[in-house]
Amino acid sequence: MTATPDTAVPDSLAEIIDDFQAMEEAERLELLLEFSLGLPDLPPDIADRPELLEQVVECQSPVFLSLDVDDSPEHLVTLFFKAPREAPTTRGFAGVLYEGLNGLPAAQILAVPADVPDRLGLTRAITPLRMRGMSAMLGRIKRRLAQHEKLAQE
Repeated sequence: MTATPDTAVPDSLAEIIDDFQAMEEAERLELLLEFSLGLPDLPPDIADRPELLEQVVECQSPVFLSLDVDDSPEHLVTLFFKAPREAPTTRGFAGVLYEGLNGLPAAQILAVPADVPDRLGLTRAITPLRMRGMSAMLGRIKRRLAQHEKLAQE
């Protein structure tokens, strides 16, 4: 059975979902760990200004995010995450969102379906509470972008 392409999922994120779906469950956890290792540290100008970071309280681990939207007509988005290395699952989810969404236009990120975390195929291997954490990260990103877009139109 071949899935129909979802035009609301950006190509970069769709490729990540495909990679997860092509693996057995145990391998998916290993891939999530790889994403946790690939999550970049905060740049100094963000790390030195904690007021720019918003905590994702739904996550079991202390995860913070921030974003920057440029002034181009596309409103390209740069994402920033702070997640402890001792929390590889949470950090891995942040890594997936970073790799899949960073650098994309705001409108494209706002169109991402809310069920993307479930599409990774980790729901049997990871607790529902942790899955809600990833959904909350995506929701926070979209909420902050919607606020930015609203302010930009005013």
